[in-house]
Amino acid sequence: MKKWILGLLISFCLVMPCQAEQSFKELVGPYKVGNVKSLSPINTGFILFGADIATFYANGGLKTQSDTIFAKQGLDLNLVPGDDFVQQVRDYMEGKTPFLRGTFRMIGMASEVLNSDPRTEPVMIVHLTYSLGDHMVVRPDIREIKDLKGKKIVFQRPGPHDGMVYDILESGQLDWDEVTIITAKDLFGTPDSPAEIFKRDKSIAACCVVTPDMIALTGGLQNTGTGAEGTIKGARVLVSTAELSYSIADVYVCRKDFYDQHRDLVIKFTSGLLKAQEEVLDLKNKYESTGSAEYMKLMKLTQKIYGKDVIPTLEEDAHGLLSDCTFVGHPGNVAFFSNENPLRGFNAFHEKAMNLATGRGYASTRQKIQQPTFDWNSSSFTKFLKKTGVSGTTERYEAEAVIGEIESLTAGGALDEKTIWSFDINFKPNQTEFAANRYDSDYARVIRELNKYGNAVIAIRGHACPAKTLLHFVRGAIEAGELSRTGNRQNGYRYFMKNGQELKLANTQQVLDMIDRLSMNPSSEWAPREIMQAALNLSRKRSEEVRKSIIQYAKTQNLVIDPSQIQPVGVGVREPLIPVPNQDNADVNRRVEFRLVRVTAEAVKESDFDF
Repeated sequence: MKKWILGLLISFCLVMPCQAEQSFKELVGPYKVGNVKSLSPINTGFILFGADIATFYANGGLKTQSDTIFAKQGLDLNLVPGDDFVQQVRDYMEGKTPFLRGTFRMIGMASEVLNSDPRTEPVMIVHLTYSLGDHMVVRPDIREIKDLKGKKIVFQRPGPHDGMVYDILESGQLDWDEVTIITAKDLFGTPDSPAEIFKRDKSIAACCVVTPDMIALTGGLQNTGTGAEGTIKGARVLVSTAELSYSIADVYVCRKDFYDQHRDLVIKFTSGLLKAQEEVLDLKNKYESTGSAEYMKLMKLTQKIYGKDVIPTLEEDAHGLLSDCTFVGHPGNVAFFSNENPLRGFNAFHEKAMNLATGRGYASTRQKIQQPTFDWNSSSFTKFLKKTGVSGTTERYEAEAVIGEIESLTAGGALDEKTIWSFDINFKPNQTEFAANRYDSDYARVIRELNKYGNAVIAIRGHACPAKTLLHFVRGAIEAGELSRTGNRQNGYRYFMKNGQELKLANTQQVLDMIDRLSMNPSSEWAPREIMQAALNLSRKRSEEVRKSIIQYAKTQNLVIDPSQIQPVGVGVREPLIPVPNQDNADVNRRVEFRLVRVTAEAVKESDFDF
């Protein structure tokens, strides 16, 4: 891959100016590095997230129960709350636990502290899940990511949303110094959480929250707050990991000394987690199809561990928490650590983690997070796992359904509400070829974004200049007696329909409606309807050619994409940037527009997204 393109794809935020932040070393404060104090039980952190429900299942509760997955592996674990990540790091450094539970980029934030002693160097032993349940909620004036420029964003720091905001700003091509970050102490459920601060301070444009707070602010993922029942009027989700599905990667790391001395134990812990993921998914699928008493037992255990104040109901809250993540399983770990996809593997996440850590002042230098040296194909994993090997890439979207949905959103005026970001490329008259050597930076951006937003589509919308359509319409309508004209070229023309109503050519929809109604003499040389259709066909062809060029470009660069995430749509002359163009500005209307759009589940092929 060309060096500069690689830099564009995975090192964008290296050039993002940073605001001075407290280092992670300062956050942790004083501690004394010690050896791991106990092998029975082993203190193991968990957090408030669906991934940890599989850990509860494997352990049978906070303490390892007989006849559970971990017990059969010969493990004795004591699960302890770890939502205070800074305290988790202190415990890890002092030897109270060999494991550290967090997201990849949270590990990156702490990496300078973790690497300060050879004993505590971090070895990442398992990739648990990707999040589907973290959200950026915005006020009504924020339509796309680019509208966050100059605005305030509140989220818990340090925490999982540092990395999410990193990805969102990168998508909108914004720098950190173009927004103001407001820090919340807690993630959820207190007055010092992002949702509560967002409620109190109307000058804050966006907040990053977990699902329960998102619902409380907006009424739901696809909803807009009405102001009733505690929601904020006009608040909606701008970006969610439901679409930004490869942003927050949940992991465990292990101290290097423990990993070297007790490698078999670490493998048993890792393989037990993967086995638990498979069994929990089977229970979940059974519950959703025919019901499952065993699954409800697990939901009750989850409620007991987290508390009824956090998990009030089993069906909605406990089940919803588990549904807010995608387990990657054994195939996902093999793909991740083998860097099967160069934009979504361990190396890419490591690069982004170090960019965030150094760019935001958590670390002064780039540090190393080590990969496991497991033989993933050994019997330690394969003897009781059902799904092994490497995950495959499939085309997940139904083209006809996606295009139909986008056209329906356009006709209904709701496309903007479903758009996360957009940008245009321009072309010359009658251009139908879009070579990568001219648009490679644009194509690289599209591919990079597809590898973050696994549950969204990029609509490639072709637009045509309306100049020729307008010419045929005016001449033909005047010839047919449907339109009259007054004024002159110097002072400007005015146009009137037969009923005396003035027609303004800048009102594109009114012009198009009249073209649809217009009865033209078949022998007339003026044919606006035919010209409009030809423009639509050409714009669709341009979109299809751009899609082909992007797919081919990805292949030549050995980059992995799902081609079904890219769908071409012809717009024709219906959305000109300049409704009445002249010779000097007509090029502005000739464009291909890229829109990242959230679509409904109906547009997705039926499949098991987990693993």
